[in-house]
Amino acid sequence: MNTFNNKELSWLLFNERVLQEAQDKTVPLLQRLRFLGIFSNNQDEFFKVRMATLLRLHDIKGSKHEILSGGYSPAELLQTLYKKIGIAQNQFSQTYAEIRAEMEQKGIFLIDNTQLNDEQRQFCTKYFSSIISIRLVPIIVRKHIDLPFLADGKIYLAVKMTQKNTARYAIIEAPVSEDSPRFVVLPSSQGRTDIIFVDDIIQLFLDDIFFMFNYDSIQAYTFKFTRDAVFTLDDDVSKSFIEKMNKGISQRQHGRVIRLTHDREMPADVLKLLAHKFKLKKPQQLVASGKYHLMRDLMKFPKINPALENEKQQAIAHRAIDPFSSILSVIKQRDILLYYPYHTFTHFIDFLREAAIDPSVESIFITLYRTASRSKVIRTLCNAAKNGKKVTVLVELKARFDEEQNISSANELQEAGVKVLYSLESIKVHSKVALVERKEGSGKIKGYAYIGSGNFNENTATLYCDFGLFTANQKIVADARKLFDYLEHTHKRQEYNCLMVAPYDLRQAINDMVHTEIENAKKGKKAYFYGKFNSLTDEKLIEKLYKASNAGVQIRLIIRGACCLKPQIKGLSENIEVHSIVDTYLEHARMIIHANGGKERSYILSADLMTRNLDRRVEVAAPIMDTHIHQTLCDIFNLQWNDNVKARLLTDDKENAYYMGNADKKIRSQIELYEYFNG
Repeated sequence: MNTFNNKELSWLLFNERVLQEAQDKTVPLLQRLRFLGIFSNNQDEFFKVRMATLLRLHDIKGSKHEILSGGYSPAELLQTLYKKIGIAQNQFSQTYAEIRAEMEQKGIFLIDNTQLNDEQRQFCTKYFSSIISIRLVPIIVRKHIDLPFLADGKIYLAVKMTQKNTARYAIIEAPVSEDSPRFVVLPSSQGRTDIIFVDDIIQLFLDDIFFMFNYDSIQAYTFKFTRDAVFTLDDDVSKSFIEKMNKGISQRQHGRVIRLTHDREMPADVLKLLAHKFKLKKPQQLVASGKYHLMRDLMKFPKINPALENEKQQAIAHRAIDPFSSILSVIKQRDILLYYPYHTFTHFIDFLREAAIDPSVESIFITLYRTASRSKVIRTLCNAAKNGKKVTVLVELKARFDEEQNISSANELQEAGVKVLYSLESIKVHSKVALVERKEGSGKIKGYAYIGSGNFNENTATLYCDFGLFTANQKIVADARKLFDYLEHTHKRQEYNCLMVAPYDLRQAINDMVHTEIENAKKGKKAYFYGKFNSLTDEKLIEKLYKASNAGVQIRLIIRGACCLKPQIKGLSENIEVHSIVDTYLEHARMIIHANGGKERSYILSADLMTRNLDRRVEVAAPIMDTHIHQTLCDIFNLQWNDNVKARLLTDDKENAYYMGNADKKIRSQIELYEYFNG
């Protein structure tokens, strides 16, 4: 028996849990539609990165003999993945049709260009003229001339103009942006709301777009394509890191096309022409689908009826922090744990703002992985530098799909006088750490640190569940200062007293925790290891957990995404249970709690239990020193472990059964946690 689940198959199983949320009729109707958008976006990214990597591996000579996790060869795994993806896509289409039918019962209609009344047609004429037409750039397709560059992640229309026995072809990109949304709300009769895809508005005006051509008939068919998005860096030593990053971004944008999804009504000659232009030769790379593609745009479906959306929970201020008061003075007295999105991210912004204008603050250090567009964090750091503070920012340029924004942020920071650092080419800095140094009392420097599990991003902090720890514990502060010394002088390895830092000692620290539980179990002591992560794929740690299970250690894991560990297998993992929670908020927080021989310990982390996080990234785990915060973490874990509404019981890479639990009371942890912090 293979003792590991395949990572890619396990990830697809996670995305099926997202699809389950769209199928769950207890979820508000329009939120179900948005879950379809999340599912579609996830599938697109899966193809751009994971499938692209497998296709590269499959094409390498001799790779057919390589065995991947789960016991698959690359060819076998690709075949299995294509089959599962096809099944999931059919489920998506069926769910989408069901949701649309329910929307119509609520008076919301997605109509096409054949269903417009006179008023709506007039509206579309004005809309096309003022919003769409100025953004259109039709491309005439010639059989023997290469296409100009076309970016993926867009919706295109393949146009066929026919005159007698000859045909002319063109491609139009549907212009979708904040100013030109994918969904357009139309004038509607009382009691109903009509909405149209922008694709259909373009279909209405094909004659206007191609007025200069003679043809007997004209039709258009939508399609999208996916490029290989695996990122590679130039090894030219004469180039700067920024130059290499810009070249890598350009190469990824021009990566080979690996999949074409098209309207199944598209004529064979049009499909054959597109396949030729995109150099697609394998049948599985051509995916026949419905009329509409790039359904990730459903995440931005118009908010037209609050009753059909999730009830908005107002972020809570931490009890210890008063408005318009010093956060530094609070942290000086006690550690503070924030748990987003239940707590407001404004506390962290205010922490930086106070440091930016406090005359006694001398320096600010921070690591940035992903930030919001028009980021308040970036703006506040710039203001701090303008106020004469020494501001040092590590900007991780290699954050996937955020590289361009991070380069732009780095330039903005440098222009404001901030010292900007970049990570090594071979390693990512994924830790979430901030440090403020303040001169106090007799001139002695005192530090205030923040250790988090999630990004310094005020937008995702309203959607992602993440921890943030404020502390003035000087042992942790000293370690944070060592971390920034390491990031500034990458040749200089540090020894840490409290923090556990990958790629140096975090793996060993977690391994030691599990080993402690094994030894205590052998001595007859109470032994358990509880953890919450996004993914668990590192085979060495999984083997250690199997060993702990066989020694009698109770292991409880909450894993949102991919999980290569096989729980509840006799003789292998009988004492391991794994749950997964998919609900309104993205479960992104990481934590560990273990018995430690009766002196229970807890930690928050930026890392998942993946080989890349433990061996090829700078990650930070922080011990919880405060007994009240430790109890809070235990309460959070217990509430989530007992979730019997949105939790799934993971057994292998084939099932997504809901965890029913034994409690008489229905427990939906994301609701219970809001009440816990708001009570």
